[in-house]
Amino acid sequence: MTRLSLRLRVFLFFCLIALGGIGIALLALFIGYRQLGEPQAASAFVTVATLITFGFLALCTAIWRLFDEHVSKPIEGLAAQFRVRADADIATVIDTGAAKYLGDLAPAAAAVAERLEDAAQATAETVSQRTERLERHCAQLLKILSDMPIAVIVATQGHKIVLYDGQAAALMENEAPLCLDSSIFDYLDERSIRTVLEGMAADGANRRAIAVTSRSGRPLAGHIRVFGGGAGYTLMLEPLEVEDERPLVYDFDLLTRARPSDPDETALRDLSYVVFDTETTGLDPARDAVVQIGAVRVVNGRVIASETFEALAHPGRPIPPSSTRVHGISNEMVADAPPFTAVCARFHAFARDAVIVAHNAPFDLAFLHRETKTGGPVFDNAVLDTVHLSAVVFGGSETHTLDAICERLQIDIPEAQRHTALGDAMATARALSAMLPILEARGLGRFGDLRSEIRKHARILKVQE
Repeated sequence: MTRLSLRLRVFLFFCLIALGGIGIALLALFIGYRQLGEPQAASAFVTVATLITFGFLALCTAIWRLFDEHVSKPIEGLAAQFRVRADADIATVIDTGAAKYLGDLAPAAAAVAERLEDAAQATAETVSQRTERLERHCAQLLKILSDMPIAVIVATQGHKIVLYDGQAAALMENEAPLCLDSSIFDYLDERSIRTVLEGMAADGANRRAIAVTSRSGRPLAGHIRVFGGGAGYTLMLEPLEVEDERPLVYDFDLLTRARPSDPDETALRDLSYVVFDTETTGLDPARDAVVQIGAVRVVNGRVIASETFEALAHPGRPIPPSSTRVHGISNEMVADAPPFTAVCARFHAFARDAVIVAHNAPFDLAFLHRETKTGGPVFDNAVLDTVHLSAVVFGGSETHTLDAICERLQIDIPEAQRHTALGDAMATARALSAMLPILEARGLGRFGDLRSEIRKHARILKVQE
């Protein structure tokens, strides 16, 4: 019973009251009928029993609906607001009006939240003062490193990328977009790297020259250096040219990330996500076509704003004016765009080995799976839907549109980016990033645990867009 939601437990409680009350009433009528000993009175007793049964059911239903609306839902809402404040570090205002029938509970909760916010602000100010100097030093160090005229990729012992710079991204752009937590073998020849690493392990060397080819066959040269203790290695390649700006993209937590073989046993933060959205010619996946797709990666619970995918696609048919008014994409804008078949193949490379996330995912996934049926890439990635995640976090009775979720999580969607594929994907990614710590705090730390909880809200997608 403890695994059931509060609203469901209250509903079952009222069902028990209704069944128990009806049972007692029917038993009393039966005993009375037996004591009366008048067979001709049976019809009257049956009529009374029927009226009692339906009357008691109607009374319990009415009381349950009032209780659900004024007690269960407000409690569920208060719990969700506390989760957002405590786990997502978002200073939402406690809605005391929605819980006005709960007596002093909502004002007391608001007072506690206000005190916690004051304490959090004081702590944040102290931490900010103490870390400002470290941040300045870190920024200066990154600037120095980014000025070095080499292309740098740092990978784990399992060959997953944890750092790369702008020159490395430029070198790999003909293979696939360079991404954190992707395999280095998605870009470079596996045999060349493994051969050099095995040779270094055999003779104890920690640095060696390397000649390697990209997956497309382009020769590259540089050096490879291994870390002590088998922590990973750095690949330093000669860049095509030295650029003025060479930003570093990194997450060193990936060096120690646990990687269970079973996805359901993997922690939510140990998964990489590709959050995507599409803009289309209409709302029927069976007949309409994609005109734009946008995506962004979320790694270690953090939105990687530099790792994005955005492309226009020629739909092979005119874009209706009604659709253009929504997403702003006209026939002229896609006149020279490639067909979605080509764009879909590129997106498949971008989403490789990641959990695919979308808002109202069945709609967007339908266009990808349609490409699969015509010989396109197979999207067998695990899938999450932010509609489901919102239902888990905020309760099934809330509204789960993208705008409503972003409002609750204080995520601002610039008007110019709303109803653009990348803009909506970025907003969805920020919502995912904000909800992950809330899900973890609720004990849904593993992917399998989350999927089990999501099954309770499967019907939500039928009514949310």
